[in-house]
Amino acid sequence: MADSNHDDVKTLSFEAALEQLEQIVQKLESGRAPLAESIAIYERGEALKAHCETLLKTAEARIEKITLNREGKPVGTEPLDAN
Repeated sequence: MADSNHDDVKTLSFEAALEQLEQIVQKLESGRAPLAESIAIYERGEALKAHCETLLKTAEARIEKITLNREGKPVGTEPLDAN
């Protein structure tokens, strides 16, 4: 897959990338696309999937859990996955 063909993917929001990815899946599942087009849209789908995964990982890293004291009042935050 040539990244230069999919540079625009990096500018898409998560929602826009996911919508395009869903359209690609539907088109590939229909079996109506010629082989060359199927390969091209599959490659774009791979770029969209990677972009969505990156955006999700970034969002997960920003999520924090609010910590409470014994009275139930917020006292700070900690990473969501902290144990």
